[in-house]
Amino acid sequence: MRYTEAKEHTPGRLHALFADPYNAFENDTDERQLHLHIALYLLLARPMERSLMTLRVIHGWENGGFEPADLQHVDYAIKTVADFKRAVKDFTQASKDNVAFPADEDALLEAPLDDAIANAEADGQTLDAETRTIPARWPAFEGGLALYTLFKMYHRLVYGEDEAYRCTQCYTADGLREMHEFHLEEGEFALLVPTGKHFASEPSMLVLHESQLDPIERLLEESLPLFQDF
Repeated sequence: MRYTEAKEHTPGRLHALFADPYNAFENDTDERQLHLHIALYLLLARPMERSLMTLRVIHGWENGGFEPADLQHVDYAIKTVADFKRAVKDFTQASKDNVAFPADEDALLEAPLDDAIANAEADGQTLDAETRTIPARWPAFEGGLALYTLFKMYHRLVYGEDEAYRCTQCYTADGLREMHEFHLEEGEFALLVPTGKHFASEPSMLVLHESQLDPIERLLEESLPLFQDF
């Protein structure tokens, strides 16, 4: 088991800006809106300007379900708010037409989980049914802690979370990322950004549940133009 695969509640890029990032976005915090605008500019607008941002819309889990095979997603390259609006339009149209939401073929959790289990068994590790199927048991095999950390992020984005903000470091398919989760009255989303000097050259990702497309669209329309002249 590699505990370096992921670390929760770690210092991230926002710790260089705010004395207490974990309380910077609480509803009763002074200048909360300013904190949110600054965070969006640093973690979202800058990578968008560099053509390094991908929007990932997740869907498929509902009514408390969390089977890895049921979690679907679709990715969009976003450089502008107009690109985000195209994703909103796709999902709105699918709802109106009563057809399945857009989905990419690659599985977010199921395929990497199967690969990690297969690798563990190839190395001689015996995994019982509970270890295979219960997410909290996944850290028992290599790669499982990172998958469990991502699973928890997706679960919180689908079903909600009490903490307004959290920062986690986790290895993803793109490499080590800071996972900045926001669970706010404006909407719920996560921004996965590279660490350190890699921030300016490696890809970042905005992740949200399809139900958050409309509120996050409004948030981006209000926030991102504020920094266009800076």
